[in-house]
Amino acid sequence: MRETTTVRRPLRLRPVSPAGWWFDGLLLAAVIGLTAALAAGQLHDLDLAVRSWANAHRPESAYWVTRVLNSLGQGGWFLMPITFGLAALVMLRTRSIRPLLVGIGAFALTSFVVGPVKILTDRAAPSSKLPPEESVRLFNTLPANEWDLSYPSGHVANAIVWYAAMAVLVAALLRTFGRPDAPPALYRTIRVVPPAIVFCTTTYLGWHWITDSIAGLLLGLLLGRLLTRVPWDDLPVPPLPGGVHRPAGLTADD
Repeated sequence: MRETTTVRRPLRLRPVSPAGWWFDGLLLAAVIGLTAALAAGQLHDLDLAVRSWANAHRPESAYWVTRVLNSLGQGGWFLMPITFGLAALVMLRTRSIRPLLVGIGAFALTSFVVGPVKILTDRAAPSSKLPPEESVRLFNTLPANEWDLSYPSGHVANAIVWYAAMAVLVAALLRTFGRPDAPPALYRTIRVVPPAIVFCTTTYLGWHWITDSIAGLLLGLLLGRLLTRVPWDDLPVPPLPGGVHRPAGLTADD
């Protein structure tokens, strides 16, 4: 009797736009260049000028509106529960554990990339009570209990990565209802509008320097492209009871 084997499709990275790794290299070079410039004392005048303008144009009503909108970039109690909630819906619809991998991937990228960079650069926030010329510096030696995780903006990077994960899951959920692909306008809205709001509100509230937000944007775009490339349905997963390792429609058919 001939032994039958399961043929696994070769892993192929999913397309991103712009295509190719050149853009990823450009984003990485921009992050490194921005960090080097700040470490050399450049662009501090821009940071301080934006901080001064925001402090002078922040009435209480605008403060509370922007603070609520800024929650769109809060990873712990907003982005993570929504993403894993979407994953749970897709899991129920497809009887597959693979949607869970998307949320785990977003968590890993934001936690093990953005977090260490924050610790390494040791920059105070614009709202620090330290003298501005001291709090704006990178690679600082800050006092105990000083807010020192400003660079890059985790809110901005989180928003880009987690909303990229949500877009994958929303598209998969729509496919379970017979929609072959998510409408392009919906996909763009999920991926662009919340991060843009978070970028503006984080800077306006004085929680991050403008260059923190720019670094978060660049790093978030890089990580979001990595997450989007993953062929979630083709990742090798050990056979599980009930076939719950089956594909979940997380990538459009070629």
